[in-house]
Amino acid sequence: MKFIAITLIVHRPDPVTGVRKPTRDRFREVLDNALLAEELGFDGFGVGERHERPFISSSPPVVLSHVAALTRRIRLFTAVTTLSLLDPVRAYEDYATLDHLSEGRLDLIIGKGNGAAQRELFHVTPEDQWDRNAEGYEVFRRLWRQDRVTAATRFRPPLTDAEVWPRPYQRPVRVWHGSATSKESVDLAARYGDPLFSANVTHPVEPYAELIRHYRERWEHHGHDPAGIAIGAGTAGIHVAGTSQQALAAYRPVFEAGLAFQRRAGLPVVFETLEDFAERSSALIGSPQQVIDKVHRYHERLGHTALHVHADAGGLTEAQHRHSLELFQSAVAPVLRKDIPDPLFAWGPVLPASRTEEEPVHV
Repeated sequence: MKFIAITLIVHRPDPVTGVRKPTRDRFREVLDNALLAEELGFDGFGVGERHERPFISSSPPVVLSHVAALTRRIRLFTAVTTLSLLDPVRAYEDYATLDHLSEGRLDLIIGKGNGAAQRELFHVTPEDQWDRNAEGYEVFRRLWRQDRVTAATRFRPPLTDAEVWPRPYQRPVRVWHGSATSKESVDLAARYGDPLFSANVTHPVEPYAELIRHYRERWEHHGHDPAGIAIGAGTAGIHVAGTSQQALAAYRPVFEAGLAFQRRAGLPVVFETLEDFAERSSALIGSPQQVIDKVHRYHERLGHTALHVHADAGGLTEAQHRHSLELFQSAVAPVLRKDIPDPLFAWGPVLPASRTEEEPVHV
């Protein structure tokens, strides 16, 4: 099993202290967390994309380019690239550039995105968002694979024998499809034979397990080998401590502050108590053995071989969060790496058997 630390770069007051860091300091924290993830042995570091409050993750290629310059080994993920909002040509240019700067350490997780404010910002409607996502991915995919592209697009000016530079480092880049609760993302992933990354955050496991069953069915419908499926899954929170009592005590202020925020915002409350949250959500809160057992229970339902956890402290102290991630990597990850297989593909740059360093020159 592979492990990814991700951040959506939420920028609001600390849920426990009520203090909000300056924007520059919050970005510095993201970079520090990326360095910590590499130091501790995580396999990937992901940055989300949001275009509305309280997030400042509107430009993941810029953030990931800085992370690429500071790190040497860890793979870089988008979580997710919101193709329903973006011009796929511009998205291709950004990520092909990042692909070179990181020397092929880039993986993309794509999705349509969510939130009414960002839809309004980009003039995307609930009725056309899925069509935009599908078209954007089709164009993006072809640009990555073909030197010249002609496409009769609906949501951007059509392309006629278009060349887009730079040509990418990886041939092709690996693209996961982020899935929350809608079948459209699952269907798109299955159609192209791409891996799926389940959000697996807001609800108990059942709706996510149902979508993954649907993904497997559609995968076979499109004629793909079932052995080639790769699935990732998220977690709703993390705090690993020596005992369950220590983990719950440290996480309780974080949970209660989050619960109060949900109620003030009029959001639906799924888990009323910390104990219920720790038991029935995907959150990894407990002793190392409890966390191992929970990941195994979820693996039985989802069959995932990649897992993401929160890169941010999210209300824990920096010392608590670092100790939790250290304990996860020293006492949890080695067991899960042994018990649960990795994705079938190599965890590295996707390159053809023979590759020239220079792109062809067209005259």
